[in-house]
Amino acid sequence: MSILYNAEEVKKPKLRYRIVSTWLKLVVLKYGFITGELSYIFCNDEYLKSINSKYLNHDYYTDIVTFDYREGKVVSGDMFISVDRVIENAELFQCNVNDEFLRVIVHGLLHLLDFNDSNDLEKLIMREKENECIFMYNEICNEYIK
Repeated sequence: MSILYNAEEVKKPKLRYRIVSTWLKLVVLKYGFITGELSYIFCNDEYLKSINSKYLNHDYYTDIVTFDYREGKVVSGDMFISVDRVIENAELFQCNVNDEFLRVIVHGLLHLLDFNDSNDLEKLIMREKENECIFMYNEICNEYIK
């Protein structure tokens, strides 16, 4: 069980990766799954658009593409995140860039945990789950500070 963070053609965002990994493992447990191999690959818009087009036949920019390799209760997957798109979305939604990275990171994981966002109701549920998970992250950070 491991969580890896890599970068293709960009610098990795400055996040507290040890805390992020602890948090993601707790999110997996919260929903009754086991952490397998999770890989987050940070990249630029063009890199992710190419993946989106090649593997999903979607010819547009996005913030994340998730590949699900789950076997039973063991959650594994590759998540490609566009640094460009996350930064732009943080500006658009007037939020902290690191907070937006955390939201996108957990968004990908929630897809692996059977949450979808293909209609309005699913999008609402996904946003609620993201917010719950962000609250968990903040609680973990508060514990590390003590």
